[in-house]
Amino acid sequence: MAGPVAGRSDGFSTHRPEPAVLPPRPCAWLGLVAVCAALVVVVLGVLYAGHSGPGAVDRWFVAPTDDSVKPPWRAVALVVDFLAEPAGSALVMAAVVAGLLWLRRPRAAVSAVVAAGLTVVVATLVKSLVGRTIHGPDNLSYPSGHTAFLTAVALVVTLTLVRRTALALLVALAAGSVMGWAQVALSAHYPTDVLAGWCTALAVAPVAAWGVDRVADRVATRRAGRPADTGEPARR
Repeated sequence: MAGPVAGRSDGFSTHRPEPAVLPPRPCAWLGLVAVCAALVVVVLGVLYAGHSGPGAVDRWFVAPTDDSVKPPWRAVALVVDFLAEPAGSALVMAAVVAGLLWLRRPRAAVSAVVAAGLTVVVATLVKSLVGRTIHGPDNLSYPSGHTAFLTAVALVVTLTLVRRTALALLVALAAGSVMGWAQVALSAHYPTDVLAGWCTALAVAPVAAWGVDRVADRVATRRAGRPADTGEPARR
């Protein structure tokens, strides 16, 4: 009889070297949230396609083209905004990856990078498709990529560490709200851009994390010398 497969001794089986990023039970809820969020992005995108000014909903909050924040809060908004700028986002992702690797969660580290990167790519593509602008024709605004980035990172990291869907969504909402406030306060986005950025992350990040889980599971089962669970009986 073959002996046990050499591998980790940290309490996880060789079939799954570390827990999946997405908790097994709430996956259906995350899927529903992702679908609803995608619908919000589509509906708002259709409503504001080609626009170059705030809509009625935007005016409920603030005149987005006016600089609505003064010192000392302007400095706070600039710091928050920096977290999703190229240099700032690189620092954020480096800290996230380093922390997750320190916790021996390489799958979660990969998932955070993939989810954040794919979310930003999708937000950029939607910007080109919708064509909404602010402060001139060269400044595409819908959806807010800054808000999408920070929301995606917060969602995946919280799911990894806490594994409670409701709490992860609340943390993602908080992160998106803080970044969204900074974007509107600095006149970089309309409030509906921020909402769409938050929804873009909720639509894309869970799908990205699910994909990383599936790939990681298949790799783990192949390394263990067992067929991946595809729903079909293994060949003998």
